[in-house]
Amino acid sequence: MAIIKVQKGTKDILPQEMTVWHLMEEKAKEIFEKYGAKEIRTPIFEATELFARGVGDTTDIVNKEMYTFEKSDRSLTLRPENTAGVVRSFIENGMHRLSAPVKLWYKGPMFRYERPQAGRQRQFHQVGVEVFGIKQPTADAEVILMAVNYLKSLGLNDLTVELNSLGCPKCREEFKTRLKDVIRPYLAQLCEDCQSRFEKNPLRLLDCKSTECQEIYSKPEIQAVIQGDFICEECAEHFNELKSYLDILGIKYERNKLLVRGLDYYNRTVFEIKSNNLGSQNAVCGGGRYDSLVKNLGGEDTPAIGFAMGMERLASLLGEKQEKKMTAYVISNNTVEAMKLTEELRSKNVTCEFDLANKKFVKQLEKASKVAKYAVILGEDELSQDKVTVKNMETGIQETIKRNELKL
Repeated sequence: MAIIKVQKGTKDILPQEMTVWHLMEEKAKEIFEKYGAKEIRTPIFEATELFARGVGDTTDIVNKEMYTFEKSDRSLTLRPENTAGVVRSFIENGMHRLSAPVKLWYKGPMFRYERPQAGRQRQFHQVGVEVFGIKQPTADAEVILMAVNYLKSLGLNDLTVELNSLGCPKCREEFKTRLKDVIRPYLAQLCEDCQSRFEKNPLRLLDCKSTECQEIYSKPEIQAVIQGDFICEECAEHFNELKSYLDILGIKYERNKLLVRGLDYYNRTVFEIKSNNLGSQNAVCGGGRYDSLVKNLGGEDTPAIGFAMGMERLASLLGEKQEKKMTAYVISNNTVEAMKLTEELRSKNVTCEFDLANKKFVKQLEKASKVAKYAVILGEDELSQDKVTVKNMETGIQETIKRNELKL
């Protein structure tokens, strides 16, 4: 009979990998909650309309990558990202009535049907933050700082912050018009996706990964438009104020005018944090401001900004971490007493095991040396005297004490 294997684009996270995953999750809780963010957990499937309206029906995510299915005359989709779901929950649960800012963080699986690549699977995991209710660039600065400090807490320091401003809808329209004017003569030479984006969302032309398209966009007349200052005075003031905050905070950044992000809901500030250890697919964090999304999904007009990080990519940077040993391993050929003592220790929050197969004493001692900090020995002498022998498996030092005095 053929073995059923894990599906392409998915992978098992094995026990020996969990030390790294627990580290990422624990640091997320620790760092984000220092900033006042509260954890939120949303369903892994939502109404398909949520992503079409939120993420944008011109994006590759909606057009090509979503796992959508019909159930009882409803169209449902496994979440390809979590900002739209968090915004839906923000609206549905009346969080706009809370004192601003409302800061939420999340972790969990996302789903996109795409070619698996380094650090990205069809089922992948993200950790992220969303901040609602503040239009000032102080929120932008704090969100970027939060992301940087989270990555630093994981021991990642070889990072580059790339920054751009997409402007507001009014100044962005002017830029789109100018961009289309200089690209139009080359339209027939663009890839099929870019030809489709040209009318629907010309900003996303700059996000194309096609070598041929990038060569066209590097032409001097197109670069002159891309590198020009198209944002209005108010957006420029917002962006300059953000940069001054980052300078004060000591956050190093680079301006990247090609940075547009892949989702339709972004406006003004967009950013990515990249690692120099990941090759071409080197972004570990992406985010930005989405001031119109709450209103577009039926809520009150609420400014917002956030970011998300791919946990598989983070894990690849962190490498393997040594598994934590349990505190104690009970060694005895008296199965009943070994089981009783193990449960006593567990009741005191001591991580502990004993040999379920009741192997020879020397085999149990070998196992203890591999998995535990201490061996707690219950031989015939110890049992007759109501004592235990505790052996430090790192130093080899051991002592015999009364059983009721055992503390680990």
